[in-house]
Amino acid sequence: MPKSKPKWWVYILRCRDGTLYTGITTDLERRLAQHNAGTASKYTRSRRPVTMAYREAAKTHSAALRREIAIKKLSRAAKDALIATQRARKRA
Repeated sequence: MPKSKPKWWVYILRCRDGTLYTGITTDLERRLAQHNAGTASKYTRSRRPVTMAYREAAKTHSAALRREIAIKKLSRAAKDALIATQRARKRA
C-alpha cells in the first residue's frame, strides 16, 4: 500500500532577523506564501522575508499541536540542532 500524504505539518521558519517561528499547517507552500505576504502572523509580518528551516509530518491536527508546543518549549540551541539534523539527513 502506498504511503499517504500527511494531513498536517509542523514547521519552523527562519525570519529575516534570525529569529525562529514555529507553526502548523496542512499546506506548507501556501502557508509560507501567506507568511511572506504578511497575512499569516503578526510576528512574521515585520520580519519578512521568511524561509522554511524545518518541517515535520504529523498524522493528526492534535499530534501537530502537541509537537508544535513541544518545539516551542525547546531552547534556541535545541531548535538549531533539530534544524541541523534535518538538513544533514537531506544531504545524506
